[in-house]
Amino acid sequence: MNNTEKCRCSWCGDDPLYCEYHDNEWGVPVFDEKKLFELLILEGAQAGLSWITVLRKRDNYRTAFNNFDPQKISRFTPGKIEKLMQNQGIIRNRLKIESAIKNAKAMLAMKKNGENFSEFLWSFVNHQPIQNRLRGMQDAVATTPESDAMSKALKSKGFNFVGSTICYAFMQASGMVNDHFVDCYRHKVCAGLAKRTPSARC
Repeated sequence: MNNTEKCRCSWCGDDPLYCEYHDNEWGVPVFDEKKLFELLILEGAQAGLSWITVLRKRDNYRTAFNNFDPQKISRFTPGKIEKLMQNQGIIRNRLKIESAIKNAKAMLAMKKNGENFSEFLWSFVNHQPIQNRLRGMQDAVATTPESDAMSKALKSKGFNFVGSTICYAFMQASGMVNDHFVDCYRHKVCAGLAKRTPSARC
């Protein structure tokens, strides 16, 4: 089966970069803390924009934000923020840039308190991906009780740009929820990955 024959979720269209992301990343369970942190920051950066906009800038973000190392981001100075505001390779929104720094500090505070960022996030789906059966965009939702709970908990820990809609998009991207449409070839693939996901990670 070649690229043109694959039945995909309609939202990714035919943009090669978007299709590659859909085919290889979206909905695949992610447990690595650093990767989860990156996803959360990028989903926050996406707020009010399209995901493809962020996807096209992702490599620039990784360079500008030190590969999303929370230790390094937490030490960003006002001067660094000004440099980022001049960086055309990222979304130049001061609130979103400052939010990334705030979130890095919040994540490090969790670690200092002995909390595992990955286990904390996965706890909202009981450490196993939720398997939905969406037939199309008409079945899609922007928030769920799980994303509401995650958003509230993250805010209580000092995180910013983590509203319920952002959290649900994050859950979809990180594989906490399988929201590939049922006729998309990736739905079955991601469901298979979920069956091999060890719940004992917690």
